[in-house]
Amino acid sequence: MGRFFCIGEDTEAAAGYGGSFNAEHRWFLPGVKDCPGCRASWSDLGCSYPSVDLSSLAEHRSFEENRSEPFKEFVRLRDLVRPLLPPDSPLPPGTQLGPLTGKALGKFPSFSWFIASLVVNHGDLESLQEHGLTGLVGHPTALTARQKPVTDLVELEVLSRGSLHPACFPRNIPAPCSTCGRLALRRPDKPILDAASLPTDLDLFRLTNFSALLIVTERFKDAVEALGLDGLTFLDVASR
Repeated sequence: MGRFFCIGEDTEAAAGYGGSFNAEHRWFLPGVKDCPGCRASWSDLGCSYPSVDLSSLAEHRSFEENRSEPFKEFVRLRDLVRPLLPPDSPLPPGTQLGPLTGKALGKFPSFSWFIASLVVNHGDLESLQEHGLTGLVGHPTALTARQKPVTDLVELEVLSRGSLHPACFPRNIPAPCSTCGRLALRRPDKPILDAASLPTDLDLFRLTNFSALLIVTERFKDAVEALGLDGLTFLDVASR
């Protein structure tokens, strides 16, 4: 198995371009308010599916406000959305759905970040795909700039595969909530990947138990550097 890297925003490169987003995804699953199992109120900030279109749902307006709901209502709404996604796709509280909508201001590097969503220049994405990288699927945004559609930026739909190894968890961390699934885990200082869980068919993926962490293969890193693309940092992560 080759090397893996956790990617992050190159803030220095981003600052040099001066671009910013005033945007949000079109639809949301609600967060959970006062889970009956763990009593936590929470939302996942890392899970998004820009390809999913809820406009065919009779209750699509129920997903337009980013809010929290009691667990029973969250489950009801989640079950309406689930048939629109591939089987076993994670749908935690706060999942973001549909295109990124709003304004894109200024210029951007090859890769830009919106919270934990990854936006890429369309031409640069095509160059990466020509290098044979897998798992790089871009979806059009609904962003505008000066009242005109932004056509050169697409959002990557990053699938959830692989997981953190328990060796990098704090001692005595509680098990995930059996009701809402919440794992009370902060980002480890030194992430360790569970080698047995890692995909062999994707060069970019999210972690199933920490969706804000995006992982890439050495092939991805090499292609980005060979093409001279910017906007990303790479942190070598161990696996066991």
